[in-house]
This record gives sequence, structure tokens and C-alpha cells, in this order.
Amino acid sequence: MVYRFRVILDAEEDVFRDIELLQDSTLEDLHNTIVQSFGFDGTEMASFYASDEDWNQGEEFSQFDMGGEVRLMNETSLDSILSEDDTRLIYVYDFFNMWTFLVELAEIAEPEDTIDYPNLMFVHGQIPANAPEKEFVAEEEEGSADFDDDFDIDDYDNLSFDENWN
Repeated sequence: MVYRFRVILDAEEDVFRDIELLQDSTLEDLHNTIVQSFGFDGTEMASFYASDEDWNQGEEFSQFDMGGEVRLMNETSLDSILSEDDTRLIYVYDFFNMWTFLVELAEIAEPEDTIDYPNLMFVHGQIPANAPEKEFVAEEEEGSADFDDDFDIDDYDNLSFDENWN
């Protein structure tokens, strides 16, 4: 089977690519196809993240083994994590600039003998010179203490700890 994806740059302007890969391709194959289709040089680190319907970031799939229990792109096939029910991934390229892409499995189709895969089907928009700015906002947990807006971190005389604790 062929997995057809729409890969959208998370930005105000519409910039996306429609690409096809065989279902047994790996996340590394998808990474390489995204890098090439958006014109990156491929020298920066990247990760995929599982996502739910609201684009909440889930399990990480890393490009390199950095220790820990993160699954690797080159060991994870598309059909092992994506299906008609689980269709979304978040892709982050270049952790310094945080190029962020929303990747959605749009269709599962039969392969065509006349097409070589991976296949860039459609290109829309030009990638900007710089990564779009992101505003990272933490979700407030229930029962979490409110931050004291009057707190002065430079007011050492009124801090509530024993300065001789060590």
C-alpha cells in the first residue's frame, strides 16, 4: 500500500507538500523525503512525535540514539504507527530554529507501477527564510499553585529559606 501525506509548515502562510511513500517505509524515509521536498540540507537533527486529533505532542521518534527509551526513526515503519485511525504526526527539524510541521496521513491507496516511491505529488508555497516564531505556553495543571506576580527574585532578605542550609 501507499501512504499519502500532507506535510504542512506550522506558519501563517500556507506552505505544504503532498508526498507518497510505501507503507513499509520508515520514519527515516519520511524524514528524508520531507527534508528534500522543503529544500533543507539535511544536516540538522530532527524528531517525529505521535499526535492526537488536537495536535498534542506524544511519543517521540528520534533520528539518533541519545540514550533512554526513545524509538528510532530508522527502526520504525510507517505502518507500525499510522493507520486510518491514527493519522497525525508532528515533525520538528533543526532544534535550534524549531521548524515544525504537521504531518497527516490523508489516504492509503494502491501503489502504481509507473511511479517511483517516495513521490513528491504536489508543492504549495515557498518556505520562508527563517522558521516561524513559536509561542510555547504550558498548560496549567489542576491544583497547581498560582505564580505570585509580586515575587521579587532579587529580594534576598525576605526569601523563606534558611541561608545556612548547606
